[in-house]
Amino acid sequence: MMFGPAKQSAVHALCSGDQTAVKLISYDSLEENKDHIIIDATYIRSLYVSAFPFSAHSGWLDGLVGFNHDIDISLQIDEVDSSLSLPRLQRKITELESTKRAMIKAGKIVGSDITDPLDSAIDLKNKIQRGQEKLFQVSATMVIRADCLAELDRLTKLIISAMSSRMFFIGIARYRQIDGLQTVLPRAEDVLAQKRNMDSTTASLCFPFTSSELVQETGILYGVNKSNNSLVMLDRFSLNNANSITFAQSGSGKSYASKVEIIRQLAQGTDVIVIDPEREYQKLSDSVGGTTIKLSANSGEHINPFDDDLADKNDIGLANRIQDLTALISLMADGLSPEEKALVDGAIIKTYAESKHHQPTLKDFYNQVKALGGHGLVVRLEKYVTGSLAGVFTSRTNINLANRLIVFDIKDMPEGLREIMMMVIASYIQTKVKTEIKKRLLVIDEGWMLLEHDQSAKFIAGLVRRARKYWLGVSIISQQANDFLSNEYGRAIASQSSLRLLMRQDTTSIANVTDEFLLSEFEEEFLLTCGRGDGLIIADGNHVALSIVASKGEHPLITTNPLELHGG
Repeated sequence: MMFGPAKQSAVHALCSGDQTAVKLISYDSLEENKDHIIIDATYIRSLYVSAFPFSAHSGWLDGLVGFNHDIDISLQIDEVDSSLSLPRLQRKITELESTKRAMIKAGKIVGSDITDPLDSAIDLKNKIQRGQEKLFQVSATMVIRADCLAELDRLTKLIISAMSSRMFFIGIARYRQIDGLQTVLPRAEDVLAQKRNMDSTTASLCFPFTSSELVQETGILYGVNKSNNSLVMLDRFSLNNANSITFAQSGSGKSYASKVEIIRQLAQGTDVIVIDPEREYQKLSDSVGGTTIKLSANSGEHINPFDDDLADKNDIGLANRIQDLTALISLMADGLSPEEKALVDGAIIKTYAESKHHQPTLKDFYNQVKALGGHGLVVRLEKYVTGSLAGVFTSRTNINLANRLIVFDIKDMPEGLREIMMMVIASYIQTKVKTEIKKRLLVIDEGWMLLEHDQSAKFIAGLVRRARKYWLGVSIISQQANDFLSNEYGRAIASQSSLRLLMRQDTTSIANVTDEFLLSEFEEEFLLTCGRGDGLIIADGNHVALSIVASKGEHPLITTNPLELHGG
């Protein structure tokens, strides 16, 4: 242990017998009372866990560890030799069985206060004899501090209330306050010795003896940790990949959480692109000077599905582009036969080969299919080229992406075309991000739409998988957790997302969510009961319950609450 010059002098003086040095390294006064002590005007109280819940679960001490006040905790675990534990268990079993027989003989009802401990003791005895379990003595001691007795009493009530709700009973170490204080000192001495017996499985659930925290100095603020009120700060681009998935019931605050992140990502220098099927992001875009592009059957703004970077037409680039366009054509044509897939492949190659000096369009491709004799496919594509939807996908691109925030509003698109348009936009963005590598975030709201057909689902799964190469993070938001997790490509998207935000779930989806993300019983219950804006964030295996918070300046830009927007 190293000391500064002043401490070194004090230690030297103390070793030399100079009593004035004692004042430099010790307290001035100590007053001992039956339920607290006072050291240098600081009020201190020693507490201990006098009884544990009958059943244990992972993280059962989180409420104690995450207590949001000045608290010292000592958890001491001592193994009991089996040669001593087995006779003790047998005596306990004999006592309980004797009590049970006496109650039956007297005609009394034998309650769970007798049968549960008896069954547990017999089960533990059998497991110890088979070498499956060991017996431990566990003690948990706490010391809290305050500036006055009233505050100390208030903190005591808080911790007793918080732990009693989880079936832990907290006692005050009356007339043994100094023993409690000595127990929490880093000397591994259990002076208070308020021990309880536990098997090895139960004792292991006390670890890791830390609260969940997620704080990265380079990250943005996502919310407040519900276990200890610390800040949850995360840099998604520092994870294995920057992709995220958000699952939540309607009205749980998923879009609100997304808009909070968008504002803060923009402040960090990240470009953001949003695919918005429900016109939820226009107010945010207008507020921060973003660009909203409304795509519909009658709008004057268009994206050409065949638009491509001319410099990217090497063999690999063209092959990838052909696969993406084949998936899009299949979606438009309600599926392709193997023969039609081969026809489409050849038609795309010819379309690009004959348009070296201009960007080809869907109409150019349509003419190539007709020339190659694809009559059935021509009929199915007719409405997009010369029919009622002519102009939606056949015009050349005329949008401008020169803004930090771009929102593609597709609310006015017919419902049957929204999935196609979402795929067109995502494909276009994928092409553009290759030309200039910079930190970008692509937000796809109501992402479940893209899983309705294998073609679009496969495309999005591929985009998520490749996004990291281009410094792109893909955020997919959906209220249909079951649809996502029961789909092959949906599970692939979830597995390729290092950041997961789970908000309130219903009973029909919680089982799939629990299995997919390996949630504990506590986390499962939390997601069934949490309030609006609360959720569970999972980042590269770290699980933290949080509350999404926006500042007073951010909230008016992102709320969709009708009462706040229109009064009432």
